Amino acid sequence: MAKSGVHFHFKHFSVRHDVAAMKVGTDGVLLGAWAAIDAARYILDIGTGSGVIALMLAQRSAPDVVIDAIELEATEAELARENVDSSPWPAKVNVYTSAIQDFRPGMKYDAIVSNPPYFMQSQESPDARRTQSRHTVTLSYPQLLDAVGDLLTEDGTFHTILPYTEGLQFITLAAARGLRCSRQWSFRTRREKPIERWLLEFSRATSGAEPETGEILLYDQGTDWSDYYRKLTKEFYLNA
Repeated sequence: MAKSGVHFHFKHFSVRHDVAAMKVGTDGVLLGAWAAIDAARYILDIGTGSGVIALMLAQRSAPDVVIDAIELEATEAELARENVDSSPWPAKVNVYTSAIQDFRPGMKYDAIVSNPPYFMQSQESPDARRTQSRHTVTLSYPQLLDAVGDLLTEDGTFHTILPYTEGLQFITLAAARGLRCSRQWSFRTRREKPIERWLLEFSRATSGAEPETGEILLYDQGTDWSDYYRKLTKEFYLNA
């Protein structure tokens, strides 16, 4: 990876994120690389921010795939458009300025991806845009799940990343809305650390089968990336 004050450089595209409320980080890259989208023709990215996840999905998907990315904050949406326009896939990704609660695309999606706000009961940041990006003030979990339920095809999948406690709560809320957790992978920086994030996939499947589980470690030892993390991100990070 290569990060400057203005841009974050990947192998095949760069993301300007200097004015973004949330800079390019591990959560977004993990989700963009991990989400299973091979069977998807229409993809929705909720809360796209700088557009990094939408662009990762554009790189990973077939040329005829359509990716819609929505962002509530107008400055962020314009930044995402700038990043899409300067990427190799300007005709593949559409950026909309909208709250997901108001989004009416007139279609449903085979895959929905979101790196959502996740702080529910913590002190808000004095930066209003950062609060909006990190806290469930303008987008609660029930609102997000209701939108996903409305916009997901019958056999579609929803992918997200959340902290440990919030992720477990989210699984329960999703189940109450007919969305079963089909993949539940943990992420931690080091083996001796507690689980820091859940990578979660949901579907409408009614099977009682346990979700597929897995684990991603950032470091095997010292500051050396684990083999799996390097493999997962090798098509994106410059030094992977």
